[in-house]
Amino acid sequence: MEFRCRLGTASGEIIEGIYVAESEARLRHDLEQKGMLVLSAAPRSGLRIGGVGVPRRRKIPSHEFLVFNQELATLLKAGMPLVQSLDILRRNVPNATFKAVLDDVYERVRSGTSLSEAFDAQSGLFSPIYTASLLAGERSGGLEQVLRRYVTYVKVLGAVRRKTLSALVYPGILLVLSLLVVTFIIVWVVPQFSAFYSSFDAELPLVTRMMIGLSTAIRERLFLLVALVVLVAVLVRLWWRQPGQRVRVHRAFLKMPWLGDIVRKFATSQLARTLGTLLGGGIPLVSALETAARAVGNRYVAAETAKLAHQVREGQPLAAAMATHGVFPDVAVKMVEVGEATGALQDMLHAIADFYDEEIEARLARFVTLVEPTLLIIMGIVIATLLLALYFPIFQLGEVIS
Repeated sequence: MEFRCRLGTASGEIIEGIYVAESEARLRHDLEQKGMLVLSAAPRSGLRIGGVGVPRRRKIPSHEFLVFNQELATLLKAGMPLVQSLDILRRNVPNATFKAVLDDVYERVRSGTSLSEAFDAQSGLFSPIYTASLLAGERSGGLEQVLRRYVTYVKVLGAVRRKTLSALVYPGILLVLSLLVVTFIIVWVVPQFSAFYSSFDAELPLVTRMMIGLSTAIRERLFLLVALVVLVAVLVRLWWRQPGQRVRVHRAFLKMPWLGDIVRKFATSQLARTLGTLLGGGIPLVSALETAARAVGNRYVAAETAKLAHQVREGQPLAAAMATHGVFPDVAVKMVEVGEATGALQDMLHAIADFYDEEIEARLARFVTLVEPTLLIIMGIVIATLLLALYFPIFQLGEVIS
């Protein structure tokens, strides 16, 4: 948490600043150990509603975090002591939250705490992969190599996410535009034609009457529909936050046709790359599995990975344990088996991740190639149907007059 503090120094100077700590009691204890008198300490809030502070969500830009790790690795390689390296880097951080975190990390490391423990104490702000990598680097004496390996890992995962999102952006834009156009026609255009047709003493075609009835129902019950949507969203959110619901939903994703295969391979790729990175940092397989389970996005696959750690701890090979769950693709299980047999499990895990990343990218490209014209055709048919339903009575009127 972030606290806005007003402190008194030993020389009688009053200073104010923002400090990071697990709790106010811990913050007061740390500051008093440094010889400072805590005059006031209040949680920092980003928004106030009715005089009540709403805590802001602490977030560190990923780009700044990667730059920090690259610079830290460079300083360590040059022979700079860790405490001095942190002192240099924390002074040039533009993000206030990140600077407050680094100030706290620097003070902890200077007082004798290890770097991994200092980052782990930041209220879950950093991923377990990062803190576990730091721990492995500290134990092996290769902190600089571990930092560079972690930077590479984050960059690769970021590239995969960007490719996936960019493949889905255009179909999403088409779908949103289609809904907006249809909503505009039903809510605004149809009432204009309805007022015009009401002056005719003739029965309108069935499709036109259905369109006008739909438009009237939506406009008369607009607030009710909005309230219903909000209520459903709140109920879904409450249901989603209940224990175990996310695991059930993510398991259902795996069973969906076509989409389930992509979700399964993406989760396998994420697990394989994370596990390979941790093993490369010198972390034992069981500990690496436990840490990697917390980094997998699909909660059901994460739960199955945690079970893998228990089975491997009991002496079962990783490939055999993976085969018993039926969650991981057969190709991945076979490649892990080969990696265990040859002693090259880390390299094989990275090969699995690269293989599935390329396959997912190819399948998404085919999906976009198919979906784009399909959405355009559907959008054209829907809009053409709406317009024909509106103009059909005018066509009939023209035939009667002629």
